[in-house]
Amino acid sequence: MGDTGQSQASLADFCGFIRHTSLAIKDARRKECIMNTRNRLLPLLSLALLSACVVPTGPVEVTRFNRASEGVVYGTGSVSVVLAGETDQGQSLAAAPYLAAVARELQRVGYSEKNADSDIVAEIRYGVVTLERERRSPVSVGVGGSTGSFGSGLGVGVGINLGGGASAQVETTLAVRLLRRSDKLVIWEGKASQIAKVGSPAAQPGIAAAKLAEAMFKGFPGVSGETIRVP
Repeated sequence: MGDTGQSQASLADFCGFIRHTSLAIKDARRKECIMNTRNRLLPLLSLALLSACVVPTGPVEVTRFNRASEGVVYGTGSVSVVLAGETDQGQSLAAAPYLAAVARELQRVGYSEKNADSDIVAEIRYGVVTLERERRSPVSVGVGGSTGSFGSGLGVGVGINLGGGASAQVETTLAVRLLRRSDKLVIWEGKASQIAKVGSPAAQPGIAAAKLAEAMFKGFPGVSGETIRVP
């Protein structure tokens, strides 16, 4: 009887061990399944969140002129970015998003930033004009000049709309000239503009400046005299 009791106890312990092991295996598989599902869903969720954060902007119209046919080499040397003809500190602060966006794109295409005695000086002009369905604002002032160096008339201005209205749109324009410091020769010039609804994220200076600069320097230096539309 003693041996039988011990055998039954051992069998019970063994069965308990088997049940415990089985439960542990099932729990491990469940956790593994959860982890695998999470690992599959996280990239999709991240992509969805990223897409939701992207601000839709309209196409950018870009026109550029260069001297590549004259042997000018682009994307090398140092550059400083300045607001053309700027002396007023208040306007310099307003121009900060445009200055930063152009500097970032110039570095991307190969130039190194240098504040003083740079090989190239990048002069920027920017403008914001509020448009209505039937008319353009009657009040406008220039920012940093109004004529292009290649006879292109790549001037910009700031418009002040006195009426407003639900149909109003904002046209933001950015113009850049690259001057060779050694002889003051303008070696490249570009203009980019886009239209967005008043009050929309795409009309905000920081977003608009980044979009315009990116489009302007896409495929830099570009085809001279050609106007393109960048989505």
